[in-house]
Amino acid sequence: MNSFIFENSTKVYFGKGCVREHLSEALKDCGEDVLLAYGNGSIKKNGIYGEIMDILLRAKKNVIEFPGIMPNPTYAKVLEGKRLVREHRAGLILGVGGGSVMDCCKAVSMAAATRKDVWEEYWEKEGVIDFEPIPVGVVVTVTGTGSEVNGDSVITHEEKKIKTGRDYRACNPRFAMLDPEYTYTVSPAQTAAGGFDMLSHVMETYFSAPDGENLSDAISEALMKSIIKNIPIAMEEPENYEARSNLMWASSLAELRLIKLGKKCDFEAHQIEHQLGAFTDCSHGRGLAVIHPAYYRRICSCGLDKFARFAEIVWEIPAEGRTKEEMAQEGIRALEGFIRRIGLPTTLRELGLADKGILKTIADSCAINTGGYKVLTKEEIREILEVCFE
Repeated sequence: MNSFIFENSTKVYFGKGCVREHLSEALKDCGEDVLLAYGNGSIKKNGIYGEIMDILLRAKKNVIEFPGIMPNPTYAKVLEGKRLVREHRAGLILGVGGGSVMDCCKAVSMAAATRKDVWEEYWEKEGVIDFEPIPVGVVVTVTGTGSEVNGDSVITHEEKKIKTGRDYRACNPRFAMLDPEYTYTVSPAQTAAGGFDMLSHVMETYFSAPDGENLSDAISEALMKSIIKNIPIAMEEPENYEARSNLMWASSLAELRLIKLGKKCDFEAHQIEHQLGAFTDCSHGRGLAVIHPAYYRRICSCGLDKFARFAEIVWEIPAEGRTKEEMAQEGIRALEGFIRRIGLPTTLRELGLADKGILKTIADSCAINTGGYKVLTKEEIREILEVCFE
């Protein structure tokens, strides 16, 4: 394995009832004023809002509400949160929701703590944080992104049509509450999309050098097998605690930085989907489901051994009587079949994209990732999108 330094500052509370048991404790030393951030109101329907609000009020916190965070949080929304934090001098940002809420909260924590334009200084380019972001805590209600255990924040600049993410360790949440029961009301469609997002995170690390025997790949294989097993169970049995808890922890492990240690990591599929999302506002997990098979067919010949191993270990396809090329293609076909099985789209048309003429613009706006088996050109990205169209 390659050399690395590992650090993760987020304190994780995991399990049934962890919010009721530990949130008050986690709120200590955070000041009196708390910005409560959430999405479009589902937490009010399922009772999570009432439970958390009760804990906050019993802890004698002044609650400033920041609702309406959208699935692809915008820079304008970040600036709205910044104004609220500064106006009320909030000492903690508490995000309750999925990846979009958590990502927005981390961006707000930076924007509220500096006079700099954080988009120009920290998203358009990699910046150095020379200030202390506002502390963030999160309560996870939708799994998939793993944003609860890292400093990554994906934000869309609507005017510039750019969707990009940066991982700043200073933005790691101080604490993350993971109660699998909080995900019981997540719809089958959203469970599938979030599940595929976490699978994508693992695959993007797995399909990169080094390819010798290493613990990161072994952990990744176990994670992929668990995710593939538990997504359909959680879709069919929404209150299956074991399936929900396995998916919740797999989501965190995929983005804890643990499996990335010593690996180059290939995030090109995410780069393509980010720009697809910037132009179409499509669901992240659904967009990844469309892109991955076509992308892997394009690059698999450059990483044949690993793709053959993926087929044999993860999908349990017998290697006997098959060449490595055949095994690689069988593994990709198995991935595509799984995508169909859990009801995710396989074409851009199914995502609602009707204008084929926009594909070159999307491709030209994509960042080029150098961590994969093959470094793509913008023209190759356009060709992949063409294949994905229908």
